[in-house]
Amino acid sequence: MDRIMIRRVYAIAVVVIMIITGQAHAQDRAPSNGHPGPVLDEYRIGPEDTLAISVWKNDGISRTVPVRPDGMISLPLIHDVRAVGLTATELRDTLIKKLAEFMPNPEVSVIVTEVRSFKVSVMGEVVRPARYDLKSWTTVLDVLALAGGLTQFASRGRIVILRPEGQTMKRIPFNYNKVVAAGGEQENFYLQPGDIVLVP
Repeated sequence: MDRIMIRRVYAIAVVVIMIITGQAHAQDRAPSNGHPGPVLDEYRIGPEDTLAISVWKNDGISRTVPVRPDGMISLPLIHDVRAVGLTATELRDTLIKKLAEFMPNPEVSVIVTEVRSFKVSVMGEVVRPARYDLKSWTTVLDVLALAGGLTQFASRGRIVILRPEGQTMKRIPFNYNKVVAAGGEQENFYLQPGDIVLVP
């Protein structure tokens, strides 16, 4: 009997470990709804952002600069450089290439110190419809909370996110009822700069 009991306890322990491990792996996986959360390193610089640019052993070029409305930044030697639309890594590579014309093997770092271009709009049946300045990646539910939540007249199953894509606007449906239901959190995707959340 003791051996049978020990085997049962061992089997139960194995099952519990498998369940816990499976839950941990499920949390690590990207959402399967086609709207994976963005990686922060992929943030793309926008107008009015502030950048700290450091060139090793060259204080004359190292400085903190704003991104102008035309998308450019200005630095000594290389003058105007387009920053809008690039990641910090891509801009660093561009600066290294340009500075290499004036110095051997330049070492450059680019850090986005202030995010001022991450703006989204919330319109329609929310308590506080407005344009919101965000400082980091934010989900649809988070932005709806910033807007004070939905009104009693909101069509919760017909919310739409309008996303600029070139000269067109992509329509992304968002079903509030489905997201807040058990297991629906994976449908709560991240917004991008310029998105418009429309609540009919």
